[in-house]
Order: sequence, then C-alpha cells, then structure tokens
Amino acid sequence: MLPCTTLFRQSQLAVLMILIPSKVLIPLLRTADEAKQIVAAAKFPPLGRRGLGSPFAMERFNPVPTMTEYLQQANDSLLTMVQIETQEAVDNVEEIAAVPGIDLLFVGPFDLGNNIGHPILDGVMKPELEEAVEKVLEATHKAGKKAGFFASSPEQAKKYADKGFDMVSAALDTTLLQASLATSLSIARGKAPPKSGGRY
Repeated sequence: MLPCTTLFRQSQLAVLMILIPSKVLIPLLRTADEAKQIVAAAKFPPLGRRGLGSPFAMERFNPVPTMTEYLQQANDSLLTMVQIETQEAVDNVEEIAAVPGIDLLFVGPFDLGNNIGHPILDGVMKPELEEAVEKVLEATHKAGKKAGFFASSPEQAKKYADKGFDMVSAALDTTLLQASLATSLSIARGKAPPKSGGRY
C-alpha cells in the first residue's frame, strides 16, 4: 500500500503496477483530486497516463498475455481501491466515489475513528463512527461503486456484510497465526486456550 501523502506517488505506483498488476489499494486518500491522480497513475490511456514501462507486469499472469492483449485488458481488469480513513475523505466521499476509474472505497474503521475523534476502544465503535461508515457505504453505492470494510472478527465481518458492504475482511493471516500459535502453546502447557477475537 502506498500512502497518498507521498510526493513520489506516481513513480511508486508505477513500480507497484509492475509487481502487482491486478489490484491496488491506496490508504489515506483524502480528496477527489487525489483519486484522479491515482487513476491517472494506475491506468493506461485514455483513462490515465500510465506508461507500459516493461513486460514484467504481464509476466505475472498465467498464461502470459501478449503485450497487445495486456494493453487491451489492463484498464478493465485492474481493481483500483482507495481507503477512506479521515474526516476529510468522509466529507469528500461523494466526489471521491464519482471519480471514473475508482472501483472500490474501503473503510479502515480504526484509523477513521482515530481521525474523527471517536477511536475504537475495547472493541466498541461509537455512534459517530458508525454514522461515518454508513455515509461511505451510501455514497459508494449511490455512485455505482463497491464498498469494503476492514473487520477485526468474523462476527463483525458478518455484521457489515449484512449492512451491504461488498468486500469485508474476515481475518488477517497475522492474527490467525498468532491465535493458532497461542492456542497450541496453551494446550501444550496444559492451560486453557486464550479467548480468540479481534484486535481492537
């Protein structure tokens, strides 16, 4: 992920497009102008200004497409996602969602809660944060785009999937590994396994 605040966003994104040519997730997006810059850097003309650069991007697929096939498919197949994690982004969410080439708006509730002054404490999302999340969902679907949400537990994932979010994380590999290791070690030591759940 590349933070939107970097001065080298376009050159870094160009490298990322070579390494992972099928999707990009940009954190800390704040404005529609930044969203337009992301699209310009990620997409080939006429949607953007991305240069072909090298054959490495197409070599990530199997079977490997020709250069012509890759150019013809790249813009439609690239999933361009931006994270809504600040008050400024929430204030601008309708304009961000309307930017052509942005496919999905993804809510990072922990960072969003911190930024708007209502952090998630002891796993509790305050009503003000819930309202901001709902605003993102509504604006995103109104623009005909997809909405994503970072959940910290399977239960929370179901809750936000039921609310209408199109893409919801149900678990992280790091937390699953930590939980599995903690459980295994506890059992090996003759102790009760620790309570599993989200990290908020």
